[in-house]
Amino acid sequence: MLRSLRQTRSLQGCYRISLSNTRVDLVVWPPPTTVESQSGQMKRTTLQKAKDFATFPLRALTLFHEDRWGLSSLASERFDYVAREVVGRCLDVGCGYHNKFVTKWLGGNGKGIDVFQYAGLSQEDIVEDMAHFPFEDASFDSITFIANLNHVPRSDRDAELAEAYRCLKPGGNVIVTMGNPLAELAVHKVVEWHDRLLGTRFDMDSERGMGAEEAYYLKDSEITERLVRAGFGNLTKKYFLTQWGLNHLWMGWKKSVT
Repeated sequence: MLRSLRQTRSLQGCYRISLSNTRVDLVVWPPPTTVESQSGQMKRTTLQKAKDFATFPLRALTLFHEDRWGLSSLASERFDYVAREVVGRCLDVGCGYHNKFVTKWLGGNGKGIDVFQYAGLSQEDIVEDMAHFPFEDASFDSITFIANLNHVPRSDRDAELAEAYRCLKPGGNVIVTMGNPLAELAVHKVVEWHDRLLGTRFDMDSERGMGAEEAYYLKDSEITERLVRAGFGNLTKKYFLTQWGLNHLWMGWKKSVT
């Protein structure tokens, strides 16, 4: 009974006690929408995905970085899709506030780096020259660029992806997320005006400033061409169904040693 109680509390739900003769069953009610696996990784449940799919327009206008009302933010949604493709120790490039992807969605199995010291990042997390990662060859199983390759200066994108290839172990993968061009432009503008009108600070781009060589989105053709130039093969595109296909990821692999 005590063991069941501890396990149920970890799911962060409300409790309902059912009595059947002399047996007492303690269950979670309502069912949890996000669960933690044995490895410490967070994953959305099927129920959560259904709710997120049905409420995507509302979430796109209101939930940018923080979950609320039992719904996933756009950031959490991206993290969930990407985490399912990570194959081991991960380097998250451009990790942003509090290094959330590695600490929450990967259970701490990896390292997050950024060029800007957002809230929750230490000096050890800051890499000023992203064309030279401070890691040995073959240090990671996966490397992620979550909604940020477009913010890498155009002239540095090839060098940064080449560094990702160098730091990956043979057989490792790179994951790049990018939204539909119209959706990306719309969301950026919505977030910008949300901050202006309500005094919030959701727009990470405005906080650090957009550079001349940055863009609001990248075409698939540019992403795939740069991945191939960096050495990645077996490229795969996967859509985010709970964002109605308006966001997706590209995944490429480093050749295994034969």
